[in-house]
Amino acid sequence: MKKCLIVLAAIALTACGNNVETPTPTQGNVSPDYYLGAWALDLDYENSPAGWLEVRQEEGYLDADLLWRGGSVSPVEFVFMAEGNLMVTRGRDLVRERNANDEPVRTHHAISTLKIEKTNDNEITGTAIFPRNNVIDYEKVTFTGKRLPEPGEKPDLSSISYGDPVTLIAENSLAGWELLEEGAANGWSDTEGILKNDPVQKEGESHIHYGNLRTKATFSDFNLSLEVNVPEGSNSGVYLRGIYEIQVADTYGKPLNSHNMGALYSRITPSVAAEKPAGEWQSLDITLYKRHVTVVLNGIPIINNQPVRGVTGGAMRADEFKPGPIYLQGDHGKVAYRNMVLTPIE
Repeated sequence: MKKCLIVLAAIALTACGNNVETPTPTQGNVSPDYYLGAWALDLDYENSPAGWLEVRQEEGYLDADLLWRGGSVSPVEFVFMAEGNLMVTRGRDLVRERNANDEPVRTHHAISTLKIEKTNDNEITGTAIFPRNNVIDYEKVTFTGKRLPEPGEKPDLSSISYGDPVTLIAENSLAGWELLEEGAANGWSDTEGILKNDPVQKEGESHIHYGNLRTKATFSDFNLSLEVNVPEGSNSGVYLRGIYEIQVADTYGKPLNSHNMGALYSRITPSVAAEKPAGEWQSLDITLYKRHVTVVLNGIPIINNQPVRGVTGGAMRADEFKPGPIYLQGDHGKVAYRNMVLTPIE
C-alpha cells in the first residue's frame, strides 16, 4: 500500500506540473519584436526628466541598455517578457554588515524593475520601482516613451550652408544667459569676455547646489567653437541643444574613454587623446547636424561625423527633434570659457 501511495503522489505531482502555464512570448498580443530598437523616455520628475532605452534581440535572449536621468548609459541586468509587457531589471549591492576587518559578511542585491507596455504604435508607457537603501520602502516612477528612428546615413558636411555667427559670451555681462534650475546658487561670472564658474563649497557645511547655465536662445543644428580652461581634477560639460553633453574634464594622460575630454559623454569615445594638461586653454570645434556630431579638440579631429543614438545624462528633455539651448554644467567644479561662437546651419 505504501508503495502505491508513493506512485500515486508522483503521478499527481506530474499532473500538477503539466498544468503549470508557461507564458508564450506573444502573450498579451504583443511580440518582443515590438520593443526592439531605441526609445526616448519622458520620466515623471521635475528635474532631469529624460531617459533612454535600447532593446536588442541577441542569440536566444533579449538585452538592453538604459539611461535613467543622469550618469552614463549602462547595460541592464535582465530583460524578459511577461504577458505582453517588457520587464527590465537592474540591481546594486548594498553591504549591510561587515566584520572586524571591514569585509562584507551580509550583502543585499537590491533589484529595480521597469514594467513597460505598448500603448499605441511606436509608443510605450511604464512604471519603475526602485527599492530604497535604508528603509522598507520604495520609489515608484511612471514614464512614457516614443520610438526613435535610426540616425540615418552620415550627412555630407561639405554641402552645409551656414548663417550668421552668434557670439555667446559678452564683455563683463551674463546677458543672454540664465540659470537652468530655479533656486540654485549662481557660481557664474563674466569678466572681460571670460565666463567663469566657481562653485565654492564650505567645509563642514551642507553641499551647496550650484546651477547650470543656459542660453536664453535656442538652436537646432550648428557649429560651435570655443576655448575652455579646466583646472586640475575639475569637470564640466557643454550640452548641445540641452540634451547632448560634450565632456569637459581634466583627463590629460588617461586612457581613451567615453568620459574623457571631448567625448560625447558615455556614448562616443574620442578616436585619439588630444587634450592638454590641466590649466591650459584648449579649443573645441563642434558640429551637430542631422543627429551626427563632429568634434575637433585642439585642432585634432577626435569624433568624425558619428551618429548620436540618444540623449546623455542630465539632458533637459527626451525629445531630440526640438531646438534647444547651449548649457554649461555648473555644479561639478571650476571652469572657464571664452571665445564661444555659434554659427547656425541653415
